[in-house]
Amino acid sequence: MAVDGVVQRPEGLYCPAGDFHIDPWRPVPRAVVTHGHGDHARPGSGEYHTSVEGLPILQWRLGEQRFVAHEAGVPFRLGRTRVSLHPAGHVLGSSQVRIETDDGVWVVSGDYKRQPDPTCAPFEVVPCDTFVTEATFGLPIYRWPDTAEVARDIVAWRDECAAEGVAAVLFCYALGKAQRVLAELAAFTDAPVRVHGAIAAGVGVYRAAGVRMLETRTIDGAERGADFAGQLVLAPPSAAGSPWMRRFRRAQTGFASGWMLLRGNRRRRNVDRGFVVSDHADWPALLRTVAQTGASRVIATHGNTDALVRTLNAGGLRTETFSTDYGGED
Repeated sequence: MAVDGVVQRPEGLYCPAGDFHIDPWRPVPRAVVTHGHGDHARPGSGEYHTSVEGLPILQWRLGEQRFVAHEAGVPFRLGRTRVSLHPAGHVLGSSQVRIETDDGVWVVSGDYKRQPDPTCAPFEVVPCDTFVTEATFGLPIYRWPDTAEVARDIVAWRDECAAEGVAAVLFCYALGKAQRVLAELAAFTDAPVRVHGAIAAGVGVYRAAGVRMLETRTIDGAERGADFAGQLVLAPPSAAGSPWMRRFRRAQTGFASGWMLLRGNRRRRNVDRGFVVSDHADWPALLRTVAQTGASRVIATHGNTDALVRTLNAGGLRTETFSTDYGGED
């Protein structure tokens, strides 16, 4: 009788044959971590397996831990399984986890996207019997625009702000999104960008990995009394409405996220502009990816799973859900 390669446990997704967890949300003896975002990489576990490219990010986010880094696509043994890590295209070093047992092949995607991204390796389709897919944007309404066009829009917005004598403060997540924005903008401008201290650290990790981005300067490094008029400033969402914003005499605000596709989200964020840039798969990419894996069974996690499950079941696939504690940065 076939045994599931991955099951749900209170600590997170667990592989019985390998005796390890994938992106556990509670401390466990052995964790395989897909990427460094806080909802997937949490402190306290005994041992962390990750990709070579993702190791510096986990070291930055988790501090001193026992890490084991693996080259992309190179199998390693855990218990009675052969495990390998394959690019997910989400952020630098993000991986899908391929698990091969006597009962077949499972792939746990973690978070992933299919759009080109100059800051990380592109998503690799990994054939499997069972595919565990995220569904953060698992509704037909979510279809991403070309990111190059969005980057042009951000430059145009900065120029509009310069003409009005105000700063252009763009909120974006500190790991992955900020670096992608800086890399995409490099094709259209060479003007330096000011960054919040929380973003500067991640930019440094990406630069050390050889990722080309615009020149950045910290806000704290500016001259006393600077008003930053006409400059683009990147800051984490937590800075919105905080005392940190008082250093800008006049500013317009924007937000870079897939959630900005819906105007209601822009109003709730109370920003002047929304720029649709996502590090997750949109609806067409989710369907295309499932088909390309060749999986006969699909398990959807974290996000809008209901619509995806209904659609895939209608197409003849055996589809169900895992309840997980993910769902953070985009």
